[in-house]
Amino acid sequence: MHVLSDFDFELPDDLIAQLPLPERSASRLLQVEGVQLSDRSFSDLIDQLDAGDLLVFNDTRVLKARFFGIKQTGGKVEVLIERVLDDRTAHAQIRASKSPTPGSTIRLAEAFDVVVGERHGEFYTLSFPSDAYALLEAYGRLPLPPYIAHDADEFDETRYQTVYAREPGAVAAPTAGLHFDQALLDRLEAKGVKRAFVTLHVGAGTFQPVRVENLAEHHMHSEWYTVPPETVAAVQAAQAAGRQVVAVGTTSLRALESASQSGTLQAGSADTRLFVTPGYRFKTVNRLVTNFHLPKSTLLMLVSAFAGLDAIRAAYAHAIAQRYRFFSYGDAMLLTKVSAKED
Repeated sequence: MHVLSDFDFELPDDLIAQLPLPERSASRLLQVEGVQLSDRSFSDLIDQLDAGDLLVFNDTRVLKARFFGIKQTGGKVEVLIERVLDDRTAHAQIRASKSPTPGSTIRLAEAFDVVVGERHGEFYTLSFPSDAYALLEAYGRLPLPPYIAHDADEFDETRYQTVYAREPGAVAAPTAGLHFDQALLDRLEAKGVKRAFVTLHVGAGTFQPVRVENLAEHHMHSEWYTVPPETVAAVQAAQAAGRQVVAVGTTSLRALESASQSGTLQAGSADTRLFVTPGYRFKTVNRLVTNFHLPKSTLLMLVSAFAGLDAIRAAYAHAIAQRYRFFSYGDAMLLTKVSAKED
């Protein structure tokens, strides 16, 4: 049984990427196949895929979900919208010196008022005066991860979105997809590599470290996903042809695996709290494109389950020694699923 300390590592602060590279596909790519490590450029990904292989992307779009505001009492607050529930209602985290009371109002961005509703765990229900998505787009700020030291600017508003983002709802980017530009997508298509899409709206919980040594005591955050019928058909076609199903990012993998709990991939939409740790048996995905993840995070546990804990430890040690760039704006890995015997 693995414990939290198995997923800790020391990372020099200067390896945390603060800015993206000028070109999306210019990042480095560490290919991990068991004990075999290969240093590549991200654009070399095309050479590692064959015609008929299927890339599955998460097409979520990051909301401008961060606000600064003032309570009726005059106190300052910071609000992070976690999930838009309907046109005029959302769940949000609220940072304030004193918790707001139900029925009170908060003025956001000096532009509009929201009414505070009931609290559900760490989230408050907020009621908006008009369409929530429109207000977020007009007045919100892009919520960069907590380890990025600058406030989001116009450059971030482009580069912290994938080029194929289309379904608004995330508060963090599916960062493996940030490495794909249209030119690389066109080259992959020309080679015969197939593509399909899922939607998983990444929540702020993705940045939260696990805080209990016994992993069985961890409560996984919830995220909404959709797997459309055409993606199920594309996966089935790739599997029938003996081709690889390659998840672009841990969010795509979580959506696919969450929808495969019956044993085979099923179309539909649902909340997922799937917590993947070593010993999990993957049902749909064969390979994974992913960034480097935070110590003690559920995502580090997921990639350790996928590629093998010893392989990930070796890969991270190699990446640190070779000065790869880490986290959201950093470099990437291409992982091959470990066999049951190897993990």
